[in-house]
Amino acid sequence: MTGGAEGRLVDGYAQVVFDLDGVIYLIDRPIPGAVEAVGRLHGEGRAVAYATNNASRRSSDVASLLTGMGVPARPDEVLTSAAAAAELLRDRLPAGAPVLVVGAEALRAEIAAVGLSPVGRAEESPRAVVQGYGPQVGWTELAEATVAVRGGATWIATNTDRTLPSGRGPLPGNGSLVAVLRTALDREPDVVVGKPEPALFATAARRVDEGHTLVVGDRLDTDIEGARRAGLDSLLVLTGVSDVPELLAAPPQRRPTYVARDLAGLFDPAAVVRVPGPTDAGGWSVDARDGALVLSGAGRPLDALAALCAAAWSAPTVPPIRGGSPDAARALASLGLPA
Repeated sequence: MTGGAEGRLVDGYAQVVFDLDGVIYLIDRPIPGAVEAVGRLHGEGRAVAYATNNASRRSSDVASLLTGMGVPARPDEVLTSAAAAAELLRDRLPAGAPVLVVGAEALRAEIAAVGLSPVGRAEESPRAVVQGYGPQVGWTELAEATVAVRGGATWIATNTDRTLPSGRGPLPGNGSLVAVLRTALDREPDVVVGKPEPALFATAARRVDEGHTLVVGDRLDTDIEGARRAGLDSLLVLTGVSDVPELLAAPPQRRPTYVARDLAGLFDPAAVVRVPGPTDAGGWSVDARDGALVLSGAGRPLDALAALCAAAWSAPTVPPIRGGSPDAARALASLGLPA
């Protein structure tokens, strides 16, 4: 799907779907500008939804958390990997079937809410293991899950995010815990529910009768790839996990439609850029010299980024990047790249 590239980015879309961690908030504090951006969308009558891989909160809890931060949200606007995993198991298993839950209490509650029986030990003969992020998950839970899967239980992972953002930098996410079982069992999960699988975004897009949906995320490996798999445009914001070096090295399936430093890019045409852009636009030029990409000229750093994306994405591997002018050096520094 393609939205309008002229004027405000948001005017090309009927719905905006936000990731949460790294886009709307970091842990328990809203990211600057997020409250105002969501309020502005509501004020304009645009549909808003939230899609999160975090399985440690239920939709109602997430909505309450957002509302407490000043972001008005309803439970039906929140799509979580925990709820999606529970619905998948509900459709596969008979009512009341035991499911071994590795994760937070919210995941257990979602399993119970669909008529299945959450259990904690392999000796209870679980038909499936569902694994989601929980800050208290330890060796005992992982060991029980290993035994259950080895005994024939279906293994469902809510998501495989390697890290989650925090004020102290990326911390281990559910993908790191899934890797423990992957190593112990020498196999992959039977199903991964959350992003980059397209289910959460596809569900959100179906809720809009007319108009396009834009996905806003901070991670190339989950939000952006998931949007591409769902056939939706995406905006990468640089307020969370993925940074400019990762963007320049992104494979085709993880390349966003637009990039902005933050959510101001939804409304301010000067705060967002479509990628890739031409290598000689916006006052910049990018040339390959002596095994490096050399940025020259002057202009908006975001235009420089769009030009660099075009050059980097056409190369087999990303070569070193250098500034060919003082303005270029400053632009590279502002993008977190060595000048």
